[in-house]
Amino acid sequence: MSKKPRKLGKKDKDFSGKILKILSQEANKAFNYKQIAAKLELNDTKSRNEIIKDLKILWAQKKIIETEPGKYLVKASSKEYYEGKIDMTSRKTAYFICEDFEEDVFIPTNNLNHALDKDKVKVYVYNRRSGRRAEGEVVEILERDKTEFVGVIDIHPNFGFVSTANAKMYTDIFIPKDKYGDAENGDVVLVKIEDWPAKADSPFGSVIRVLGKPGEHNTEIHAILAEYGLPYDFPVEVEVFAQKLDTEIHPEEIANRRDMRDTLTFTIDPKDAKDFDDALSFKKLDNGHYEIGIHIADVSYYLEEGTILDEEAYQRGTSVYLVDRVVPMLPEVLSNFACSLRPHEEKYTFSAIFEINEKAQVTSQWFGRTVIYSDQRFAYEEAQYIIETKDNTIPADISLTGESYVVKDEIVEATLKLDQLAKIFRANRMKNGAISFDKVEVKFNLNEEAEPVGVYFKQSKDSNHLIEEFMLLANRKVAEFIGKQKKTFVYRIHDEPNEDKLINLQTVISKFGYSINFKTKADISKSLNNLLTDVQGKKEQNLVDTLAIRTMSKAKYSTDNIGHYGLAFDYYSHFTSPIRRYPDVMVHRLLQYYLDGGKSVSEEVYEEKCEHASNMENLATQAERDSIKYMQIKYMQDHKDEEFLGVISGVTEWGIYVEIVDNKCEGMCRIREIKDDYYTFDEKQYALVGEMSKKILQLGDEVYVKVKNADLVKKQLDFHFIRKNEA
Repeated sequence: MSKKPRKLGKKDKDFSGKILKILSQEANKAFNYKQIAAKLELNDTKSRNEIIKDLKILWAQKKIIETEPGKYLVKASSKEYYEGKIDMTSRKTAYFICEDFEEDVFIPTNNLNHALDKDKVKVYVYNRRSGRRAEGEVVEILERDKTEFVGVIDIHPNFGFVSTANAKMYTDIFIPKDKYGDAENGDVVLVKIEDWPAKADSPFGSVIRVLGKPGEHNTEIHAILAEYGLPYDFPVEVEVFAQKLDTEIHPEEIANRRDMRDTLTFTIDPKDAKDFDDALSFKKLDNGHYEIGIHIADVSYYLEEGTILDEEAYQRGTSVYLVDRVVPMLPEVLSNFACSLRPHEEKYTFSAIFEINEKAQVTSQWFGRTVIYSDQRFAYEEAQYIIETKDNTIPADISLTGESYVVKDEIVEATLKLDQLAKIFRANRMKNGAISFDKVEVKFNLNEEAEPVGVYFKQSKDSNHLIEEFMLLANRKVAEFIGKQKKTFVYRIHDEPNEDKLINLQTVISKFGYSINFKTKADISKSLNNLLTDVQGKKEQNLVDTLAIRTMSKAKYSTDNIGHYGLAFDYYSHFTSPIRRYPDVMVHRLLQYYLDGGKSVSEEVYEEKCEHASNMENLATQAERDSIKYMQIKYMQDHKDEEFLGVISGVTEWGIYVEIVDNKCEGMCRIREIKDDYYTFDEKQYALVGEMSKKILQLGDEVYVKVKNADLVKKQLDFHFIRKNEA
């Protein structure tokens, strides 16, 4: 049976892009108009005439070559094709991100040709010289960023569809009847895209895991992990391998290490910590200096390269810290026991030991494997009490055990001296241009069912800074030690902030009376620090802190050392958390290898590992943010009848985002639902302006809101706008 001719539609009037796509896919083969029409499945006379016309236009534009009468080949020298990544918008259009363009190239919906967010693609770019913005068409998908998606399945008699809550996923996924698995209608599922036929509106997929019913706590937490491809349990064979490890402390291994068991050593960690991967030792020397050791769990001793345990840890890259749980990089036998520097236990460690004088100057250093004995476990609150009161009796309401106890005088003395030195280290960093980001962290009080019953904020105090400064010292000195030898190493790098983002920050903060000095790099750092200090305790603090952080480049792992802008260090690495970060394991291995006299390793191999580690860290960060957002929405579900004071944290043409002062939960008030006037978006003022009253709603304004809708599945919070706070 012959195929019915497909007629030319409105969308098909210009075939130039489609012709170039066909020719570029087989760049060494010449095509005539009939072959191109067949590829496009067009066989009516009108369509063929349009193809002939467009071929002549492309030939006249010198984009194609006529190899023989009526046969055309794409011009090999034409640089109209570029490789890059797709950045989807929430409006089913996209931008093409490519290093060859200063500005991103716009991709209309009908030119996506099945490309999805973050896919690596080949794009034909046009409108480059016409004075209009560059536009493009995807001609080839080179690599899918992801093929697995989380969504809710809608089952019909003979087929199903899975729709996702991801605003950048513009299509649902078609599921044939025999690919449902155990899914029931309305389940949250993980699906895998298996095919996307050329003429199909939706990709074809199959259900690979049922996550549960929408809105249920474990379902939503597992959905967050699955969305980013993060596992929530270990394969059985990995657990079995870990359980068989020899975790005893042996005299023959101690003989290979520097024995620090008789040196005063203690840990300072959060109250609820289960793994303690760093400890500090303290000894007063005869010359008046101090020997201070930063001791880190020797994970690399147990984690042998090439084992299934090592491969699993590498693939995970990092532990993931969700609101109600930790998804560890290592099985519990290592993370909570063998590698955890628990009090009154001997442990294998990798250490950076420094001789430091009263001015916090390092006069000598030593790196290597050690064995320690932890004399004391402190929570941050306990160490903070000692720093503030200089008292050696920890009261019951602060104590980890719930009972008061007396701390040995030598530990109190050590804590106070370490605090004093840490403050000098910190002051020197600030003087050298480091940026002081002490952003408020939102934390939740959870009941036994992991329901949020309260919100509190965590801020760094002296005890936090004490640990931070000595960890920074170890990370910096290890990186400097190898970096100056010019050998391949894993650095933690941080580029200078983007000037355009700084200018945008200046526009926003000027509304609150703040400014940035752009004269020099040092002036920028100084004014950013002044800004972060000045906003403390103000209504706009969280907004300004968030915007300031967004101006910063993302820190990442690399073998190419460009320094760390935010910390003002020329050399910096991650050495201090191998239980939860795989790059620290790599650093330990490389450091020991070089201490043993090894030659420089392959930069290319380690750069690939660094890129993987950075990607996994970014995914974990996104999952952690989603879990906080989920818990905030869950918390707000029980407060629908309450009126809250909030601060406008974002303004768009479709409404305002409001962050509640008391709990930092952020939601949207849609512009059409603000009833006291008809508002329009003023892009210059970055504000909504009432047409009748001329009332302005802009960043930082205080407003009163109520919860309209708290959607756990979409992780979306909507507010009713009540009024602006005119007080």
